[in-house]
Amino acid sequence: MLEAMLKKEFILILRDKHALAALFIMPSIFILIMSMALKDTLNTDRPFIRYAIIDQDQTDRSLKIVSVLRDNKTLEQYDKEITEQEQLLKALNSGLHFALTIPKGFAEQFDNDKSSKLLHLDVASDVKQDMLVLFKGELTRVITRLHIEKMLQELEAVLPGITEKTDAFMHNTNSQIEVHFNGLKPDQHPSSTQQSVPSWIVFGMFFIIIPMSTIFINERKQNTLMRMQAMNISIPVLFAGKIIPYMLINQIQVWLMIGVGIFIVPLLGADALTLGNSLPGLFMVSTGLSLAAIGTSILIAVSVNTVEQATTIGGIINILFGAIGGVMVPKFFMPQSMQTLSNISPMSWGLEGFLDIFLRGLDSRAVLTESLALAGFGIVLLFIAWAIFARRTRNGT
Repeated sequence: MLEAMLKKEFILILRDKHALAALFIMPSIFILIMSMALKDTLNTDRPFIRYAIIDQDQTDRSLKIVSVLRDNKTLEQYDKEITEQEQLLKALNSGLHFALTIPKGFAEQFDNDKSSKLLHLDVASDVKQDMLVLFKGELTRVITRLHIEKMLQELEAVLPGITEKTDAFMHNTNSQIEVHFNGLKPDQHPSSTQQSVPSWIVFGMFFIIIPMSTIFINERKQNTLMRMQAMNISIPVLFAGKIIPYMLINQIQVWLMIGVGIFIVPLLGADALTLGNSLPGLFMVSTGLSLAAIGTSILIAVSVNTVEQATTIGGIINILFGAIGGVMVPKFFMPQSMQTLSNISPMSWGLEGFLDIFLRGLDSRAVLTESLALAGFGIVLLFIAWAIFARRTRNGT
C-alpha cells in the first residue's frame, strides 16, 4: 500500500511543472545571481572605498600623501578632477565615499609642527561608520609616516643610513604577515559562493511548502484522503506517503544546487564551491532541514481550507524565515540585535549547519546540534499536524 501511495505522489509531483521549476530552477538561478553579485564581497584585494584628493598645496608632502593612498589596494581613487564645490557635492551623491582636501600651506604647517587641523575630509551622507573609521585610520597612518620620515631626516646627520634601513623595514611589514582563515588551507580565502549556495539551498528546500500543501489540499477536496482512510490507511502511513517523496526531492535539490556551485558558477567568473570535509555532516543537516520544511508544509496543509490560503501563508512564512534567518542578507551584515533575532528561524539553524561544513571546514560533530534541532522542530510540527488532521477528519471538515 505504501508503495502505491509513493507512486501516486511522484506522479502528482511530476505533473506540476510550475512546482518543479520553483523547486529546482529558481534556487539555481538565485545561486548564480547572488554568487556573481557578491563575488567581490570577501575579496581582500578589491578596492571597496572610493576617494578623491583635492591637492591645493602641490608640495612633496602633499604628493607623498597621494602616493601612499594610491598604493593601498582597498582604496580606489576617483578618476575625475574636482575643482568646484558643485562637482564635489555631485560626486559625493554619486558613489564617491570621501573627498580629502589638502589645503594650501599644508607642508608649511606640517614642518612647523602646528597643531591646527591639517586636512579636511568631506564624507558622503550614506557612508557606513566602519568605512569612515578605516579611512581615517589610513589617513592617520599616512600622517604618522610623514612624521617618521621627518624625524629620520633630522637623525640622518648623526646616524647615517637610518633612513634607508627604516624605509626597507616599512615596505616589508605587509609581507611579514600570513593570513590564515579558520577552517581553510593557508592559501585559501572564503568566497561568496560558500555564502550564497548554502543560503539558497536552505531557501529552496523550504519551497516545497507550496507544492506539497497544494497537493494535500486538492486531495482533501477531492475526497482522496477520505477514501484512503476508508481503506484503513492510518494517518502515520498517510503522512509517510507524503514525507518520503519530498525528502527525496529535497536531497535532489541539495545536490543539484551543490553541482551548480561547483561546475556552473565558475563558468561565470565566480569562485567554485568547495564541499568541505564531511559528507555525513552535510547529509545530517540536509535531512534535518528536510524534516523541518516538510513538517511546516503539512502543518499548513492541514490547517487551511484553500490552495490560495496555503500558497499565501506558505510564501509569507518562507520569506520571513529567509529574511530573519540570514538567507537574503548574510548575518555578518546585520547588527548584533538582528543576529540574535535570527536564531528563531529554522532556516538560520540550517544555514549555520551548512556554513559549518562548506565554509568553516568542520565535521559532523559540529553540526549535530543544528541537525537535531531541525529534526526535532519538524517532528513536533508533524505531531501537531497529525492532531489537527485527526480532529478535522472526525468532525468531517
